[in-house]
Amino acid sequence: MDELLARAVQGVDPDAPGAFWRIFLNLMGLVPWAALAGWSLLFVAVGALLGWWRGRTAEGIVWAAVLGPLGWLLILRRPRRGRPPPLPRRRA
Repeated sequence: MDELLARAVQGVDPDAPGAFWRIFLNLMGLVPWAALAGWSLLFVAVGALLGWWRGRTAEGIVWAAVLGPLGWLLILRRPRRGRPPPLPRRRA
């Protein structure tokens, strides 16, 4: 934690008027944005695939973009769209 704080305040005068924003930008520079974007695209792609399989492609994309893998569970719990389920057989 001390290393993270040292990297965040590196080159920043804490008494300067714009110190908060400089520290904030230093912290944002430490975030692995490419990895986060890649994982997000993967989550949306899987959500689109699951949504397509359930007949709800747009819904799958939206839920996966908002909730990530938890959105997949919402899509899998929803009933399929398209053909209605078969009727039960009549007993003679």
